[in-house]
Amino acid sequence: MAQFFTGGTIWCSTAHYATSLRIDNGRIVALDDQPQADDEIIDLQGRFLAPAFMDGHAHPLFAGRQAQGPLVNGLQTVAEILAEVKRFADENPHQPWIIGGAYEAAIVERGDFLATWLDQVVPDRPVVLRAVDHHTIWVNTKAIELAGITAATPDPDGGTIARNPDGTARGTLREPAAMDLVMAQSPVATMEKDVEAITWASQQYLQCGVTAATDAWIEPGMAESYIAADKSGALQIDMNLFFLAQPDSWQERAASFTQLRTEIQELGPTSLLRANTIKIILDGALSSGTAALLEPYLDDPSSKGLLIWSDALLLEAATHFDAQGFQLHLHAIGDAAVRQGLDLIEMLSVNAPRSNRRAVIAHAQLIHPSDMPRFAQLGVIANYQPLWMYLDPMNSKLIAPRIGDDRNDQQYQLASMIASGAQIAYGSDWPVTSHLPLEALAVPTHRQTADRQPVHGWSPQESISLEQSLSFYTHGVAYQNFNEDRFGTIAVGMQADLMILESNPLTTPAHDVAQIKIIAVYKKGKAVFQA
Repeated sequence: MAQFFTGGTIWCSTAHYATSLRIDNGRIVALDDQPQADDEIIDLQGRFLAPAFMDGHAHPLFAGRQAQGPLVNGLQTVAEILAEVKRFADENPHQPWIIGGAYEAAIVERGDFLATWLDQVVPDRPVVLRAVDHHTIWVNTKAIELAGITAATPDPDGGTIARNPDGTARGTLREPAAMDLVMAQSPVATMEKDVEAITWASQQYLQCGVTAATDAWIEPGMAESYIAADKSGALQIDMNLFFLAQPDSWQERAASFTQLRTEIQELGPTSLLRANTIKIILDGALSSGTAALLEPYLDDPSSKGLLIWSDALLLEAATHFDAQGFQLHLHAIGDAAVRQGLDLIEMLSVNAPRSNRRAVIAHAQLIHPSDMPRFAQLGVIANYQPLWMYLDPMNSKLIAPRIGDDRNDQQYQLASMIASGAQIAYGSDWPVTSHLPLEALAVPTHRQTADRQPVHGWSPQESISLEQSLSFYTHGVAYQNFNEDRFGTIAVGMQADLMILESNPLTTPAHDVAQIKIIAVYKKGKAVFQA
């Protein structure tokens, strides 16, 4: 029986509405039609129906793993974090490592957390907590010892170890190269636990209206867990996997990326998995002083941050993966990293021209004015995190003192990017920040804190309309992931991935959008969540 939706606002895409829609066999078969005798009539009762949200840059498996450890996200003092770590450790006395996250780095000056603080509550087992930026970990002394880190241990290329005056590790390690010194010693996550994490993440997504997402950090073993989850039905949303390529391991892992891509392609038409993207991290984070800048940090004039890849090695790796038909998804936060990424895509465009590369630069927080038009010129998609577009504590307490107010206020130039003609997609970066699209949807419009500060918004000239944001959370992500012919808009022939909202976000005051309730979510025409 076909489903016929009518009686509300049906938003199909930017400036395009319908009075009704019909779904049959999981696809949209008619718009602006009349009900037929055998239709199941669904009266929207004045509510808002739209394409379901999509998440173009996130780490749902990390989020699921994080939920299996101490829950320190949102805690605002070191004492609160230590209490939660102790609670979890006491309740799990046989767990050999305590791993969790994600703590707010801004609650401590410069974000340097001490191993000795964690030693107070767990001295006998290694403890690892990820910071909210997921470019930093805080560990206890036991973890440092097991990793063999001493005063004589050099900072690895592309990473830093925070040190005491005598050179010993303080307990904070930044960027994957340094973090891996500890994480390489930790137990490998089991497939069973990872499938549980994927199941949990899928459920969390459906409840907030997301029916398609990405996992932008696939390390060895993670793709296999996704494949198992897909085969078992535990994976309930479309998922696009991004294989993580790192300077010291990309060559040895390149063949496995291709093999896993083929294995996923062979799962068949019912599979929810795709894997045709390579994730490359070009720099760190502004909050930790590791984002790569064109000009020095104010708090450390000797530093311009970290470029994780040399230009030559980056070009070699990117050329290899590009030739294999992989899409490139580049993490770049500082203006020097953004420029390195754009230079890379320009070289690829010259050396191997093709029309549909769709390379992505994720975050793009700080962009030199001369580089802004290059996104559109090179066909590079800018993947932004809308929830970050206000002056949060990380910006005001950690980033602004490092780079100064002038550069701080040049972050997230969204309106300028749109005016340049570039394609935009949204991502949450979950669990770095919330995965709830309705919490983020209006932030690029008001650009204010919850108490409406600054009065006119942070860099108000970069404010955009709410409908633009809704498009970037739907069609924008679909386009980024080569899925615009499947979902992301409401049109005849498209997959019926839809959501019904209690009220119309396009006519709701911006600060009230986050309170809108999700009434129902449909995946291929089937109700997968109902309030």
